[in-house]
Amino acid sequence: MRQAQERTAELLATAGIVLTDEERADIEVADFGLGQLETQGLELITYTNTDRYCAKDLVLFPGQTCPEHLHPPIDGQPGKMETFRCRRGRVLLYVEGEPASPIKAKIPAGSEPYYTVFHEIELLPGQQYTILPGVKHWFQGGEEGAIVSEFSSTSRDEFDVFTDSNIVR
Repeated sequence: MRQAQERTAELLATAGIVLTDEERADIEVADFGLGQLETQGLELITYTNTDRYCAKDLVLFPGQTCPEHLHPPIDGQPGKMETFRCRRGRVLLYVEGEPASPIKAKIPAGSEPYYTVFHEIELLPGQQYTILPGVKHWFQGGEEGAIVSEFSSTSRDEFDVFTDSNIVR
């Protein structure tokens, strides 16, 4: 985990994103309980998460995939709405809609049944896309990885619904 945190901090620094010592120590390394960080995982730093909004930077190593999930309604409130803005590299984002054929991403081996949405959005630096509440989505870093800034309504990751029931958040 420490190695992934250091690698993440270095990637952010190469993109000109400065972290405080406290932020560097708080980099979250999420392997989703799968133990396959290099293929199914995500590194992130949360700058703020209040009852109204959230701001994060997401880091994907080359080919690393955040598994398919959605943000459900909670206590009568709509699920999280999030805008992804690519800062560095390339991110392949998949949402519900007309599927691409073939897709550019490589689904992690053995996890094929858990990926069900294939409408492809390719984000390069400066491009962004907004994911509406309740929409299934997944994303993968390109050959150089990716840094994505996420601006969203309140983040309650513990309520995310993953299509792979083996995932633990």
